[in-house]
Amino acid sequence: MFCSGCGQALMQGQPVCQQCGRPVAPVVPPVPGLQFQLESYAGKVKALSLVWFLYAAFSLLFGLTGLSFAHAFFFNHFGHWGHGPWGDGSMPPDWLGQAIFHVVWVAVMVRVGLALVAAWGLHERTQWGRIVAIVAAILNLVHPLFGTALGIWTLVVLLGYRNTTLYEQLSWNPHVGNPQFGPLR
Repeated sequence: MFCSGCGQALMQGQPVCQQCGRPVAPVVPPVPGLQFQLESYAGKVKALSLVWFLYAAFSLLFGLTGLSFAHAFFFNHFGHWGHGPWGDGSMPPDWLGQAIFHVVWVAVMVRVGLALVAAWGLHERTQWGRIVAIVAAILNLVHPLFGTALGIWTLVVLLGYRNTTLYEQLSWNPHVGNPQFGPLR
């Protein structure tokens, strides 16, 4: 232990520095249960990152399936049923349909990309990953059912003073919650 004023070596239990007279700061005991809180929070962040990975995969799958079905429906690849908005034979301009599908394709890819970046950032416990996950969560609040639930869960886990502090502790010590490294000492 050293003096915070002059850097002189101090003896155990010494109340003031012999060289500069500065009082020695008392030793702060460790926070009881902090290790347990960090381990618990690490598990929540790990589960959240896994769910973001799954959400990205399902968004890609359902986005591609939906776009394929919509393309077939709107461009009458199901045969000439006479149904749909242009069942009477009057077709919209080709550029309009293509433009709509390109916009939807870009929206699906942005959602999938944002979910993957959020998942990776949370998995690696980076500060930017937390920010990207919060942005993705806010954008997913308008996505029905699963997107809304994932957005709310993400905001509950990542926002707030306590959770922000715990996340910072995790990003400073990546071994917390990783069984191959054992408990934090």
